[in-house]
Amino acid sequence: MKSALDPRAEPVWLRWSLGGLALGYLGVFLVVPLAAVFFQAFSKGWRLWLQAVSDPIALSAVKLTLLVTAIVVPVNAVCGLAAAWAITRFRFRGRNLLISLIDLPFTVSPVVAGMLFVLLFGAQGLFGAWLAQREVRILFAVPGIVLATLFVTLPFVARQLIPLMEAQGGVEEEAAVTLGASGWQLLVHVVLPKIRWGLFYGVVLCAARAMGEFGAVSVVSGHIRGRTNTIPLHVEILYNEYQFAAAFAVASLLTVTALVVLLVQAWTDRGSRRS
Repeated sequence: MKSALDPRAEPVWLRWSLGGLALGYLGVFLVVPLAAVFFQAFSKGWRLWLQAVSDPIALSAVKLTLLVTAIVVPVNAVCGLAAAWAITRFRFRGRNLLISLIDLPFTVSPVVAGMLFVLLFGAQGLFGAWLAQREVRILFAVPGIVLATLFVTLPFVARQLIPLMEAQGGVEEEAAVTLGASGWQLLVHVVLPKIRWGLFYGVVLCAARAMGEFGAVSVVSGHIRGRTNTIPLHVEILYNEYQFAAAFAVASLLTVTALVVLLVQAWTDRGSRRS
């Protein structure tokens, strides 16, 4: 006897219609754009693609993007883990406020986030004069790009870990503490093994967003060629200069990153089901 929740209980025409609608939606909004990027990237041959991605300015954008990602991801991983542990294992005043602050980058436009850093560290900003006196440069330099990227990527690790750690509970951790485990032993031998897949997936999402961030970085970078342009900003400049093939060639690097994230997601889901 088929359950009322069994998909096989639905009419065949309904299952095929819903499946076709889902596939059509994915095809129009996912497959077609991805295919268009690679088609345009290689429309003028491999040589132009290699020339576009090996251009010194493009390589500078790639290096800056990787540098910012290498700084942002470990910071957000550590802070996200600490925030998730505090929220799921303790009850304290300001807990709901902390959760709201973690979600704040999801509700604020990246462009607005960039403007906030301009108001703080710009020449006319709150700390602008103090920074200028000490010749410390935040905006239109790497520190500003790092801060803006940190802000927009802040929720990804924490938001992956909070529901996971809440569902798992803290019984094993309490038992470890009772047996005399230190804080470091508790983290390494009890906490991390249980959340490794969620942590890994959060780190991957954080890295993907860091490499693809445009709005906040565009505001604070100054668009200085070879110095403060990340890959998305370099793609915009090439496109605005009507170098369409070169723009799509560099954009294909980010597209490959997106595909890798999808593959990692599938691998992570499989690993989490096995564990």
